[in-house]
Amino acid sequence: MKTLKKVDLRDKRVLLRADLDVPLDERGDIKDDSRLKFAIPTIKFILEKGAKLLVIMGHIDRPEGKVVDKLRMDRVAVRLMKLIGKNVYKLDDCVGKAIPRGEKIILLENLRFHAEEEANDERFAQSLASYGDVYVNNAFGTCHRAHASTHAITKFIPGCIGLQVEEELKHLDMSKMRKPIVALIGGAKLKTKIPLIQEMLAKADKVLLGGAMIFTFYFAQGLEIGKSLNDSNYAMNAKLMLNNEKLLLPKDIVIADYEDQQAGIRTVAFNKIPKKSIGLDIGKKSVEDFKLELRKANTIIWNGPMGYYEKPLFNKATNELAKMISELDCNKIIGGGDTADAINKLDLAHKFTFISSGGGAALELLAGKELVALKALEENEINFG
Repeated sequence: MKTLKKVDLRDKRVLLRADLDVPLDERGDIKDDSRLKFAIPTIKFILEKGAKLLVIMGHIDRPEGKVVDKLRMDRVAVRLMKLIGKNVYKLDDCVGKAIPRGEKIILLENLRFHAEEEANDERFAQSLASYGDVYVNNAFGTCHRAHASTHAITKFIPGCIGLQVEEELKHLDMSKMRKPIVALIGGAKLKTKIPLIQEMLAKADKVLLGGAMIFTFYFAQGLEIGKSLNDSNYAMNAKLMLNNEKLLLPKDIVIADYEDQQAGIRTVAFNKIPKKSIGLDIGKKSVEDFKLELRKANTIIWNGPMGYYEKPLFNKATNELAKMISELDCNKIIGGGDTADAINKLDLAHKFTFISSGGGAALELLAGKELVALKALEENEINFG
């Protein structure tokens, strides 16, 4: 796959698809600009290599094809100017607008104000492609989606991957990771994690499970799980995976009363969950068991929190494991999403080898799936020579 470093950008109009989907507060102000910072090396590289124009496009949230004032790109333009140290001119739409003379960096309006973006509409993609001579996909977090700005657009403009996507592919390539590999997988819904768990059971040396999805594994064994989350439709998947000796489930659970989760908080054995209680974190013994396995690793892959980490009462296991892993001398990979959020809240990001910028895309890549946007980029490369 062609990378940005191998493309001649001199005097070219460069169309950059970046991940600009920053979280906003109630007023529409940016709460965390990490994703914008991920884009800066690619932006600076393009400018340093002599591009005559840089047009940046992206989206915020899910406006479902409608203009939502709070989700306009104005604040993103201001923050990018601060991060780049150069003027960024923002257009009030993403198609059908002329580029003002004399401007070097242009930011298009939120792509998802047009329903055609998520519909992967080719005419819309062609309109976007008209802004550039070279297309750069640096939005790793959307590479698992077939959208107009990442998929259909590859038919109309020669393209390559940006520096961030290149880093993601390098660090998430399991064939190049040092063994033994220990996977720590958490999160709420088993349905979304089955492909990842199965891939890890095949390629990793140990797979440690936490998060609410563990209760489906207990349910599959005929155990009482009270009011805990249960993807019962996937109990058979869980039962089959239980036969793999690489799999390690928690031995104790932090529970609370289902009706009042501030009450009845205590730790019980995994097979002693009361009917009217809900499991919300893994217990101390399980954390120690996990630490024992993690210390053996040359590579740790972590995707998903161990409990209901958004609530301080139930973030102890996630936080304790994060602190412990951060001190280990090994390759430490964070698979984006909630796990990255937990690491950032603890100000530990600098102690990890790599933190992915795209939770869903990282999940699919680690699960052994092809990312559709990158596949399209590769397939259409031949059209442009």
